[in-house]
Amino acid sequence: MKDSPLISVIIPVYNYARYLGEAIESVLSQTYQQLEVIVVDDGSTDQSGEVAKSFADRGVRYCQQVHSGIGPARNKGVELAQGEFLAFLDSDDRWPWEKLERQLRVFETDPALEMVFGQALQLQNGPEWEAAVRNDERLEVAGMVPGMVPGTMLIKRDAFSRVGKFQGDWKVGEFIDWYARAVELQIRSLVLPELLLWRRIHDSNQGVRERQSVTDYARVLKAKLDRKRADSKEF
Repeated sequence: MKDSPLISVIIPVYNYARYLGEAIESVLSQTYQQLEVIVVDDGSTDQSGEVAKSFADRGVRYCQQVHSGIGPARNKGVELAQGEFLAFLDSDDRWPWEKLERQLRVFETDPALEMVFGQALQLQNGPEWEAAVRNDERLEVAGMVPGMVPGTMLIKRDAFSRVGKFQGDWKVGEFIDWYARAVELQIRSLVLPELLLWRRIHDSNQGVRERQSVTDYARVLKAKLDRKRADSKEF
């Protein structure tokens, strides 16, 4: 990796040592290599730190914080990042090898763009996941869905700064809130038709989402309405 990375890839992790290595490898194996990888350990109590540190000789940076949630972990990675572009990957997911290269080509074609998303494919952990990732990841895959999620996003750093940090105290919905703010600011975006993310579905991520989603999604809506009311009072 080069001394002045163009893309900073931020991987937050909390007790996902069993998946983290695969996520990191999918970044280090990208066809685009002018990048840096920052793993932010959100107070893990398993071997996540050891897994991350095992990639130090390949340029992966590691930092640890007191357990605060995925939003603060991503924010910490942004603070440490040196790149002109920011990308985020959850520690239990992985990228196709050409993910970053495909997105950068779009930015080169249209310099006015500020963030680019792509398609995501959700797969159950186990045989379904293993069979899929053995296939040629460059092929189009049935069942893809538009992926306005952190794992498919590549964004210019100055655009991210205009939107601001992720909410720090939300278990679910922190990215929906962030994306709603980006839309309100008219950050110029595009969704590519190509597969850019493999999302691993397993009991620990599904359980948290189902238990917390109703409350936090309501908070996202309330925050959006509050901003709208505040804006209307200015006129």
